[in-house]
Amino acid sequence: MGKIIAIANQKGGVGKTTTAVNLAASLGVLEKKVLLIDADPQANATSGLGIDVETVENGTYQLLEHTVPALELVVKTESPNLDIIPAHIDLVAIEIELVDKDQREYMMSEAVQPLKDVYDYIIIDCAPSLGLLTLNALTASNSVLIPIQCEYFALEGLGKLLNTIKSIQKIHNDQLDIEGLLLTMYDSRLRLSNQVVEEVNKHFKALTFKTIIQRNVRLSEAPYDGAS
Repeated sequence: MGKIIAIANQKGGVGKTTTAVNLAASLGVLEKKVLLIDADPQANATSGLGIDVETVENGTYQLLEHTVPALELVVKTESPNLDIIPAHIDLVAIEIELVDKDQREYMMSEAVQPLKDVYDYIIIDCAPSLGLLTLNALTASNSVLIPIQCEYFALEGLGKLLNTIKSIQKIHNDQLDIEGLLLTMYDSRLRLSNQVVEEVNKHFKALTFKTIIQRNVRLSEAPYDGAS
């Protein structure tokens, strides 16, 4: 039975997609069978793995609509042991279309059930919001990993996200755990970066990963080459 991990933070630009793609690729290199679900209408995880978004006909939109079986949506990537369910800009409309549906928070959870016996890990790259897309991802997941950028507004909104997770645990998914807080884009030369690390460890030490992701130009350039 595969483990489902959502990569979520309603703040944009904190490294969600970079974390999702590289975590998925690294697990693949470790010979784990991995599926990455791109649940962000910007489709950066899709393009970051070398897939032309304009050519995507079926993907996460159809997964949530239950119009195409999940296994038929899977696309192979060039990264070893890593598959993806891609996204397209059309995904932006899914929240409006799901609003009137019964059990709308459970559409992804139901759709991914056949995939859990196929993959060791399913990584979901969430949109930068706390809308219905992210709610579906968290309801479907076993745990959530939260990237936090080592910059000024890093802690802004974190409390709201943690409260949202508590609500989901109480109402929709009592099995949801917090995998941890991952500090990203750290620059040891900057006083601000060090202050953010201190503050996060001060308030959330038990939840914070010891590994800190340094600011790295190559990580920023990798998506242009479709590399992870």
